[in-house]
Amino acid sequence: MTNRGRLEQANDNAAAFWLAQARAHGWEFTVRPGFTAVRCARDAADTRRVVITRPYGPDGVEPLLAEVAELLKEWDGERYLLEDPYSGIDLTGEGLESIRAMAVMVREPDAPSVAERRPSERRDGAPGPVEEVSVAEVHGVEELAGLERVVVDGFPLEARQPWERGVQFPPELLAEPGYRAWLGRVDGEPAAACMTYDNEETVGVYWVAVLPEYRSKGLGRAVLSAALLAQPGRVTTLVATQLGEPLYRQLGFLEQGVTRWWR
Repeated sequence: MTNRGRLEQANDNAAAFWLAQARAHGWEFTVRPGFTAVRCARDAADTRRVVITRPYGPDGVEPLLAEVAELLKEWDGERYLLEDPYSGIDLTGEGLESIRAMAVMVREPDAPSVAERRPSERRDGAPGPVEEVSVAEVHGVEELAGLERVVVDGFPLEARQPWERGVQFPPELLAEPGYRAWLGRVDGEPAAACMTYDNEETVGVYWVAVLPEYRSKGLGRAVLSAALLAQPGRVTTLVATQLGEPLYRQLGFLEQGVTRWWR
């Protein structure tokens, strides 16, 4: 399998993950040969998200951008975020800004096995009672709410501040086939989170987050390792933030491309 083939698999998983969220939220969406778009009606600004899924084609980016622009015009809005995993689109002249350039990474099925490793037991390194650390898969609405708060406050997601239950991840997401999530707790309190989405070809990793007071203690590794151990022998994809990339490389993920996000 070539790097480009793996990159397209990663794109397809990202698109499928957004479609699952659209169904859970009741959002409008469309799937086109070269991109998938979701009308994320989270707030009054009514954001649209566009995921480019295939190379631009023999005529370059212009026909693709024209099709995207026509769709956004139909959806009647000015705010959108476009994910370009091929890094060939430049929208600076259109009044947009490039907000991120991140590695698209893939972990092969034959990557070294992931060993479970207990996170550090004291946040401050001081002597005292040992903190109880646990990681468990999310199954119910209460656990989902705990995971949601970790993601909203751990990234953090500024548009979702202050956290409101069910706004980012509605309970309907639990019923979406392919969706799974893990929640890490310290002394019973939510501390770290991780989501995955299985589109029957690959497993995509999303929303790996740790609350600020629990960082640098191995909790991100713990929740992601739990997710990988629960789904062995699969091609696994993710888009890496700069902060998370070193951990992903340690766990066997390799870069397949760079995605640039335009807002």
